[in-house]
Amino acid sequence: MEEEKGQDTVFPRRRSFTFGGYGCVDMCVDEAGAETVEINTMEILDSSVNDTKPGLSDTNSQKEMELFEIIEKLQGSRLDEQRCEFPLPLKSRFLTAGGELPIILPSKIGRYWIDPPLEKIADFSPTSSLHSFEADSNQIMERDAEAKIYHDFFRSRYHHSFTAVDPTLGPLVLSVCLEEEENRMRVILRMKECTRHGVFSLTLFPGIPSAVELAKMLCDGVAVSKFEAVTYLKAPGLISAFDEHRMSSNFKFGVLYQKDNQLTEEDMLSNDEESAEFTEFLSILGDTVQLHGFTGFRGGLDVCHGQTGSEAVFTSFHGREVMFHVATKLPFTEGDPQQLQRKRHIGNDIVALVYQEGSTPFLADVIKSNFLHCFIVVRKVQSGKTDGTGQTAFQISVTAREDVPPFSPILPDPPVFTDRSLLREFLLTKLINAEISSYKADQFSRLELRTRSSLLESLLAELSARSQCMLGGSSSSSIPSAESVRAASESSGGFIENFKRAMRVRSHSFETLGVPRKISGISTQKPKPDKDSESDNLPPDPASPQEET
Repeated sequence: MEEEKGQDTVFPRRRSFTFGGYGCVDMCVDEAGAETVEINTMEILDSSVNDTKPGLSDTNSQKEMELFEIIEKLQGSRLDEQRCEFPLPLKSRFLTAGGELPIILPSKIGRYWIDPPLEKIADFSPTSSLHSFEADSNQIMERDAEAKIYHDFFRSRYHHSFTAVDPTLGPLVLSVCLEEEENRMRVILRMKECTRHGVFSLTLFPGIPSAVELAKMLCDGVAVSKFEAVTYLKAPGLISAFDEHRMSSNFKFGVLYQKDNQLTEEDMLSNDEESAEFTEFLSILGDTVQLHGFTGFRGGLDVCHGQTGSEAVFTSFHGREVMFHVATKLPFTEGDPQQLQRKRHIGNDIVALVYQEGSTPFLADVIKSNFLHCFIVVRKVQSGKTDGTGQTAFQISVTAREDVPPFSPILPDPPVFTDRSLLREFLLTKLINAEISSYKADQFSRLELRTRSSLLESLLAELSARSQCMLGGSSSSSIPSAESVRAASESSGGFIENFKRAMRVRSHSFETLGVPRKISGISTQKPKPDKDSESDNLPPDPASPQEET
């Protein structure tokens, strides 16, 4: 009887929840520590149906082993997606002349270029002679060289604008300005993919050409038979906002701190203290500011409630505001090896600066992000003399994804700076140009095209509706304010924010204006993303205290 009682004894169990890569498994643990699996879970995982009971213990034991194997594979797959094994040991050809490793190692899977190339670094020594770097030898790149043409040459002159919807090219917005003193005509044609600008001598025309003729002179593919005139008095403001939506005076960059022997993303993001050397380097980049009540460009950081830390590094550079997402200044979360609070901001930047304190190389593969396309790595070295009394200098190397075009300024030969003011000038220029050049990568160029298309459709709908209103058409009370559309297309820190605003304002425009979803045969519905589109990976809209200004 006692034996039967012992068999009927129910052991109290502690429940645990294990997350796998694609779901979760509910498990139970007895007091002896042995894990048993609930029958319903095993029935789901079991691929064969067996209604018989004999051999249940053997079957359950086999099922437990299969379950643990599945959990291990799922968790391993999830971790593999977030980490990259550091490729050690290294081949001897990657070693520098002094026996030290280079600042950046080549990507394990390729897809990145390195400047200077490793072959060149192998023959470089920090003690070699230094060449001067001219701070004014390179200028900051422009994302769109034609963005200011309308503002500079049209706004101050009498001109006309026209709209049309081409069956192939989609929405078209044309602006024409007669410059009688120069005996010429200036024309701008805005299309979904680009803006074309031309200046034509009046001697080319026997009379004043039509809008269709001027459009065809800029683009042979124009097939419309007529344009509608824009009569809205505030149209120049809306058109300027569209033209300049690709211009940005605000930038945000990530800053990672890599100590010696730190080989993973988790290592770098978990650094919670700044050395005197790293703090000194941050002072070269900009000023440490208090976030609470900060009124400049905040780069998505919280300036009201302290949710993103209390301090940040900020600077103004040639009329541009730059906010740095410094990993050590973002909130540190105990028990979170991935430090998602920090990864949230740095992983959504396009360019990151890595400061190395030691001789451990950097590998771009260790940082998993859909947005980070370029890394500029800085290491403190001794230059000039070999007896240890040389001058402190900073060595620089750059790596970017293969579809990011090269960008200025060119690294000096050797890539070492001893003058801190020149280092600051070089780094800030290089960072800004790196982001502008990264926009030409496949992933970002697709998003920019979608942003431009949405803004152009919204602009055309707004101009058409307000022109009809001025001619006695629909009531102006049903039309949203021009300021709301303008604000949606104005830049405030990057095209990703512009993309989200473009989607919101386009939906708002068509719903409030009562504009039909089809205009002259072209659908204005939001296009479905391609399977390989990266737009689904856009960061969610930040909460109100962190929303961009």
